[in-house]
Amino acid sequence: MYDLDIVQFWKDDEISHKDNCFCKEAPQAALGIRMSNECVFAELGEEGNPWGDIPRNRRIELNRRYNDKAERIVGRRLLSETLPEPDSIFPYVKRIGEVFEGKYVQNEVSEWLEASAATPSELEKLLDRVDQLEMRDFILPPDWESEKKRIHEKYGMKPGLMRHIRGPVTLATSIYGIENLIFLILDEPDLAKRFSETILKVISEIASIMDEEAGYDRTGRPGGFSFADDNSYLLTPEMYESFGYPVLKAIFEQWSDKPGDQRYQHSDSPMGHLLPILGRLDFTAVNFGPTVLVDQIRRFMPRTRIDGCLAPYTFMNNNEEEIIREVKRDCRMAKEGDLRGLHVSTAGSINNGSLLTSMRAVMYAIQEYGRY
Repeated sequence: MYDLDIVQFWKDDEISHKDNCFCKEAPQAALGIRMSNECVFAELGEEGNPWGDIPRNRRIELNRRYNDKAERIVGRRLLSETLPEPDSIFPYVKRIGEVFEGKYVQNEVSEWLEASAATPSELEKLLDRVDQLEMRDFILPPDWESEKKRIHEKYGMKPGLMRHIRGPVTLATSIYGIENLIFLILDEPDLAKRFSETILKVISEIASIMDEEAGYDRTGRPGGFSFADDNSYLLTPEMYESFGYPVLKAIFEQWSDKPGDQRYQHSDSPMGHLLPILGRLDFTAVNFGPTVLVDQIRRFMPRTRIDGCLAPYTFMNNNEEEIIREVKRDCRMAKEGDLRGLHVSTAGSINNGSLLTSMRAVMYAIQEYGRY
């Protein structure tokens, strides 16, 4: 337990989040870590699959016990202790991977999207079928209208918007394969261009449908969009500029066209070689891999909030000395030139095994080394 003034920490942290973590009155770097539902098992010594289905009452009980412990160690209750009533959940809406005829499967550690095409000929036929889909009929279930009406009348709830999605490169490599996509861009650029354009078309169609289902027109809909595109790092800058960049650019122009609208990318991978291109997208915040550090990102994104760059495995291994070293490094870089904008987070997911004492070590490092 490090010498940490928890009460003062949380007072300072509240100010630090203002202005997208660029607040000039902020006394310290902002803390982005709030743990995750996965972490209850290792923390409490409980058996269970963090990615599996957990009965509602057990999830609430685990989170409540976890929060009791969190309150003692970090001074906050971190996880939700309420869940939606079962009959308030909207029917399943098919996702973009299913539009491209992929199949989502659950393995022991994560959800996986299985491929649906393996050759240029198969991909071309797949794109033909996607282009012919009546998207609303395909993604919405038969009982959608009746259930939407019932849930709204009983709970006053509207369907959720689609504002976050698997990024274009990760989607394409899932549907078609990593090597296949690389060779496609090199050998058959016209078909690769069509693949990229179809991904853009499908994202736009699904997002527009869900806006309409929630009762928004184009002028009144909430803005903002984010992508999770881990596999984009596999492409060269030239490949990414031709395949992935046009999708993000067009979607941001449609859904993030107002000042303050979110423009976000999560790609917990070595993205450094793509920073000059990504810097043109005017991101509000990014979360890259642990080898892409604050000083690198700042050269191309001076006004972008940086979520990171603490390595998730450092955090999960609970090596407190190394955690403090990495956070100290990031805070030092963020303070150079008084640029600020650091949102101290892991450069990727927070996984089961990450302990509350590690979060406390991060808080200590911010209070000790992250003062502006």
